[in-house]
Amino acid sequence: MHGAPRLTFPCASEYLWHAREKAYQDHRRKVQSAQPLVDTRTPLTFHHLHLKLKRLKLEEERLSVIERDNRLLLEKVASVMRTRGQTDSKNNSKHRSRK
Repeated sequence: MHGAPRLTFPCASEYLWHAREKAYQDHRRKVQSAQPLVDTRTPLTFHHLHLKLKRLKLEEERLSVIERDNRLLLEKVASVMRTRGQTDSKNNSKHRSRK
């Protein structure tokens, strides 16, 4: 270390030079022992922002509609299976002619 620069005036006080030298050495010591100040930790997570309640509600409603449709379809398939899939193809309407 070179120390603090000397004053060019010979009339400068030796005490002043020592004070500046001490301040400079303190400064150099602080610079050498300085730690980085950048915070590299992950940011805080707020669960109320990650938990999308509206999306969960819409998903629940969608699943309930699917469950209802599946239940209705199952009932129809069960009904067809019970009645052996017989279809009524008779046409009971009567043809009317226009006069």
